[in-house]
Amino acid sequence: MTFDRNSGLVIVWVNMVQSGAYTRDQVPKMFNLQEVVGEVLDEQAADAA
Repeated sequence: MTFDRNSGLVIVWVNMVQSGAYTRDQVPKMFNLQEVVGEVLDEQAADAA
């Protein structure tokens, strides 16, 4: 199984990290979840800058 940026679990984790409920390091190392969440967060940070 692989996740992409539109996967529900990715969206949930991105929101939880952005809200401060969890840190990036707390995203589970499940399949490619941590990588995709990191990519989305990096992209959003670049867009905000």
